[in-house]
Amino acid sequence: MATPPRPGHMICTLVFSFLFWQLFTAGPGCRILTHAAGGEWELLLQNIGITAMHMQLLHNDRVVIFDRTDFGESNISLPDGKCRNDPDDTVLAIDCTAHSVEYDVATNSIRALTVQTDVWCSSGAVMANGYLIQTGGYNDGERVARIFKPCSSCDWEEVPLGLAARRWYATNHILPDNRQIVIGGRRQFNYEFYPKSDNARNAYSLPFLVETNDPKIENNLYPFVYLHTDGNLFIFANNRAILFDYSNNAVVKTFPTIPDGDPRCYPSTGSAVMLPLNLQETSIEVEVLVCGGAPKGSFTQASKRNFVGALKTCARIKITDPSPQWIMETMPLARVMGDMTLLPNGDVLIINGASAGTAGWEYGRDPVLNPVLYKPDKPIGSRFEVLNPSTIPRMYHSSAILLRDGRVLVGGSNPHIYYNFTGVLYPTELRLEAFSPEYLDSGFSNLRPIIISPVSQSNIGYGQDLTIRFSVTGKLNPDTVSVTMLAPSFTTHSFSMNQRLLVLKSGNVNNVEKSTFTISVTTPGSVNLAPLGYYILFVVHQGIPSEGIWVQIQ
Repeated sequence: MATPPRPGHMICTLVFSFLFWQLFTAGPGCRILTHAAGGEWELLLQNIGITAMHMQLLHNDRVVIFDRTDFGESNISLPDGKCRNDPDDTVLAIDCTAHSVEYDVATNSIRALTVQTDVWCSSGAVMANGYLIQTGGYNDGERVARIFKPCSSCDWEEVPLGLAARRWYATNHILPDNRQIVIGGRRQFNYEFYPKSDNARNAYSLPFLVETNDPKIENNLYPFVYLHTDGNLFIFANNRAILFDYSNNAVVKTFPTIPDGDPRCYPSTGSAVMLPLNLQETSIEVEVLVCGGAPKGSFTQASKRNFVGALKTCARIKITDPSPQWIMETMPLARVMGDMTLLPNGDVLIINGASAGTAGWEYGRDPVLNPVLYKPDKPIGSRFEVLNPSTIPRMYHSSAILLRDGRVLVGGSNPHIYYNFTGVLYPTELRLEAFSPEYLDSGFSNLRPIIISPVSQSNIGYGQDLTIRFSVTGKLNPDTVSVTMLAPSFTTHSFSMNQRLLVLKSGNVNNVEKSTFTISVTTPGSVNLAPLGYYILFVVHQGIPSEGIWVQIQ
């Protein structure tokens, strides 16, 4: 079993503030905390056994995490003396350690899971029934589809040859008909659907992936894909994008190239989000934000041990405009391999990554420890805010996802071919952290809504009138109350697949009794706005979100 550095008996606590630094100890140990003005960091677990290369939150508030089977022995054993026997594995034919775990948010605990074939650099999405479908990987796992059902004792199920083509560094997206589309991957200039049907069993050519492929570098892996409100797909690869009709294999629109022309996809890895869809508007605007990455030539330079500074720019485009154009913005910190996470209040958290180099083995340098908040509704030039730093570098193969309580789960980082804990710049990272944005500070507890009804795990329909009952102990400002719905993402390699936030159409806020209120909302009107499945619903007051509840739209 791989051996990380022995943890100390004490976990130090640092409190960072814009006004002061303070060191304090509580009881036999202490926690890493930061002042709420810039967010708060907490070390959850010193060792989860694997590196969090891929993460997905499920509707039972458990997070499925996995890395790859050919790293060698991990730091967590399979249960009951179980071993994986895989004669095709490139490192260990017999391996009694786990390469996937389930993290239970409520108990802050880990359960070992078993993947039989290699899931390295793969992709996935959650279906309408809540099952996680993961596709592809490397070696004997490249055409495998895997199913994980959310239950306390469930484990991975594998579907050999579930895919028509090898999928390594591909992107998945849920479609309005509850299929997944799987796009691209290394040397795969095509797409396919899962699950298979008699009239859609094959892979279908996508010339756009050929056009965006930089020879010997690529720069178009893990393309950024979003379901447009018109039912087509926005696909971004390298430095440009198309609107794609996947039903008819046709390009509907070609968008301009990003003005600086620099690549934003793997290995020059930036990140992207589709900004919140405001269903309050008669005409819904759809905007995409792409941030960070590496200048042209950075990957080649990194292979020569010359680490070029990362990009400091973001590009934002309103894809519903008749003649859409990219608007460039400048981040306070340059970043490559960052993650972009939508928060319940509509802000975007930019977290993890490096300030030089690219993705790839040993190709990143100078970790960016400070997250940055992006507020999309503020005027250009005043949208960014630098937040408090972590103490843990999160380089290649790190990830971040939003939890139902509003925290952001952060894990991973392994820029090495195997697990490597000593004698390297950035050791393999097994620690799991949570970042709490400023809205979770206890000073806002009197403004924070608490949802009374509906209860979590409720079913909702499309275009349905829904009354939400909630409480606020402090003074309520009804003009600042909104209701949002978020689709949790499958996150890997700096891209959060299927991440989607909707601001629901709402009516007036009514005071029904002391500190208790109702607000009427209308659920999304179509599967193009919100594909079937599980979402987290939040009530937001003055930018402070409630703890979310799970709803299933069907």
